Amino acid sequence: MCCYIKNAVKVSVFTILIVIFNIMAITSEVYSLSDVYGDKIYNIGELKPTDSNLKVKVGDIAPDFTLKAISGQTVTLSQFRDKKNVMLTFIPAAWTPVCSDQWPGYNIAKQLFESHDTVIIGISIDNLPTLFAWTQQMGALWFEVLSDFWPHGRVADSYGILRGDGVAERAIFLIDKKGVIRFINVSDINTRPDLGQIVKAMQEISEDK
Repeated sequence: MCCYIKNAVKVSVFTILIVIFNIMAITSEVYSLSDVYGDKIYNIGELKPTDSNLKVKVGDIAPDFTLKAISGQTVTLSQFRDKKNVMLTFIPAAWTPVCSDQWPGYNIAKQLFESHDTVIIGISIDNLPTLFAWTQQMGALWFEVLSDFWPHGRVADSYGILRGDGVAERAIFLIDKKGVIRFINVSDINTRPDLGQIVKAMQEISEDK
């Protein structure tokens, strides 16, 4: 009975957080964090939804990489092997509206990721100084933000999400503790990925223990 109540409370908390996150997504056209930036945000306009060809699929071992983070750390994907599940979140560019709303939204959902033993790694093709200035403007993010600037977009390209204009797709990869890709979402670059789909995929990974 006690376990049932705890699980029910946990589900309720997750549901509330997802609802809040989705409300943020719905209302972002009216008001969002990027609005606070005023003229600091570059309006890139409507872009082609996707412009790349995936080189990986669900069930593949995720391509390993080592990149510098704005924290000063060097992060290697395989360092989380047998320790944590990993969500790679690629965004196209700093100082743009959707990207400036997507990553801060994951702060609200931090408990969801922690409950599924999942760390987030944010990746952009921008250089470190640009990413540092941008994330400082956004406020603290609880996850590492890495630069795939040079060799330009090499990691994005290894996953098959480097667009023809040199930026990455807006893409999510969920990788389990064995290093296997369990979920892929290359979404419309003009919109934020659905958190509900991500949570569902994390739950499936947790249930496979």
